[in-house]
Amino acid sequence: MADPVKRRYDTSRRREQARENRRRILAAASGLFREKGYAATSMPEVAKAAGVAVQTVYKAFANKATLLKAVFDVTVAGDDEDVPIAGREFIAEIQAEPDAARKITLYFAHLASVAPAVSPVQLLARDAAAADPAAAEVWAQMRAETLTAMTYFASDLMLTGQVRPGLTDTDVRDVLWTYHGPEQYELLCLERGWPPARYGEFLRDAVITAILD
Repeated sequence: MADPVKRRYDTSRRREQARENRRRILAAASGLFREKGYAATSMPEVAKAAGVAVQTVYKAFANKATLLKAVFDVTVAGDDEDVPIAGREFIAEIQAEPDAARKITLYFAHLASVAPAVSPVQLLARDAAAADPAAAEVWAQMRAETLTAMTYFASDLMLTGQVRPGLTDTDVRDVLWTYHGPEQYELLCLERGWPPARYGEFLRDAVITAILD
């Protein structure tokens, strides 16, 4: 009969090895996607860069599009911990703030801080979607998740009583969703060379003007 202590130890080691492999794969994929683009990056290249077998990559991520989505999720969160964005500290700070303008300021300051890492991954997915059906599904999922997040943010802003009269939750959500899009970062930062802080301030001012009384 196997020693139960040894079995638990072996299981724990396997889980930790799987987590480490996942971290290495995500780091390798992120670098390759940014350097070469989505279409030019292959799963065997990711495996080689991560120092694992290609079968290990496919075991962790069913296909390249799934891997791209995982890279995006980790980039947004800043880590690979199993904590949803809604449970993150910066969201709690925004929710606790009673003033609508301050909520918007906090949110877009955070967005500007992560945009240099996050927006290029979103743009990779958007561009890949034109030629890869699996990437198109991932891009649609990214957009849907953003819309859901902005739905919650809009509701939070409506509760302050400071939103311009006549605007509905849907109106506020759509304004937030539009300014949240990576296209704004692409135009202002990548094409026009704005620093991220200025980009964040522009979004903040535009949203405050558009939705607050």
